[in-house]
Amino acid sequence: MKKWLVTLLAVSLLVLLAACGGSGDNESTGEDSEESANNTAEEAGNDDSTVNITATNWEFDQEEYTAPAGEVTVNLSSEEGYHGIEVENTDIEIESDGSATATLEPGEYTIRCNIPCGTGHNEMVATLIVQ
Repeated sequence: MKKWLVTLLAVSLLVLLAACGGSGDNESTGEDSEESANNTAEEAGNDDSTVNITATNWEFDQEEYTAPAGEVTVNLSSEEGYHGIEVENTDIEIESDGSATATLEPGEYTIRCNIPCGTGHNEMVATLIVQ
């Protein structure tokens, strides 16, 4: 019985730790993330109403994002791990890489990772400031 319990615990721990960290064999640096975010912005034809978010293990590339009020498009790129986002009090919800558009009023909106991704999941929070 003890052997079964230890095996179950080990497998559970492995799944929990691997949820965020298994997509890619190169280490990501701040420079790489910034360069990738810039490339994504250029590819998407970035304007003021487009917000580009890059997720890595247990963090987003910025603490705050800004956009003008009105129609806002949010692009998500998961560079390390498997992540998604939910912008609270909006219709924006993205799983993995993708984008979503919503009409937003001025204010501050909380962005959270919506896919349980390991021990740092609860700290994956940022703010979208709509002006």
